[in-house]
Amino acid sequence: MSTAPLSANPDPSPGLRHVAIIMDGNGRWAKARGLPRIAGHRRGAEAVRRVVRGAGEIGVPVLTLFAFSTENWQRPASEVSDLMGLLRHYLRNELEELRNNGARLRVIGNRSGLASDIVRDIEQAEVSTRANTRIDVNIAINYGARDEIVRAARRLAEQAERGELPSGRIDEARFERELLTADIPDPDLLIRTSGEQRISNFMLWQCAYSELVFVDTLWPDFTKEHLEQAIGEYRRRERRYGGVGD
Repeated sequence: MSTAPLSANPDPSPGLRHVAIIMDGNGRWAKARGLPRIAGHRRGAEAVRRVVRGAGEIGVPVLTLFAFSTENWQRPASEVSDLMGLLRHYLRNELEELRNNGARLRVIGNRSGLASDIVRDIEQAEVSTRANTRIDVNIAINYGARDEIVRAARRLAEQAERGELPSGRIDEARFERELLTADIPDPDLLIRTSGEQRISNFMLWQCAYSELVFVDTLWPDFTKEHLEQAIGEYRRRERRYGGVGD
């Protein structure tokens, strides 16, 4: 699939409810400038601020950002420590910005693998932004789609074993209720930055019919304009969901 520059169209309507982004390229951005990887992650955090603000301005109802995967724990301990420190800083210092943008924050992922103070900061951030209604911002932290699906299947199996749920009643709708995104619409558009063309264990169930747009821009350089361009590409496509188009 081509990663050529996309023409802009800032209107997310009609029908665009949810944009998900795999934020990739922080390390390469830093390496190209002879900087440590944490410098790229810090610039990536600035891009998060820009894109959250921009998505709210152009009317995207739901934005999900893939920040830290279950596989990212395999990175060098020093980098993981830096990322966790950056996460703490974001949760404690971006609340005013989120409130100004009318953003309601939600973190999806396995919180049991996070430090207790980070879990506490997440809970406080979610509570303090709960009344905001302009845009829902979901940040995936310690998230892996296979892990999410396995956990959902395990919960359903346990309910069936206890006699609470007949196996014949398990369908797609019932399964989705066990996912971390149970009350979130599936992404209409999935964007990955940095030119890589894979989804890396991100929202595998939810993105079954998402339109995929891959862009060459590294995440620290991603802006509202790039988001508009990706939305423009989305609007030029025909979504058929396995049916026949016009």
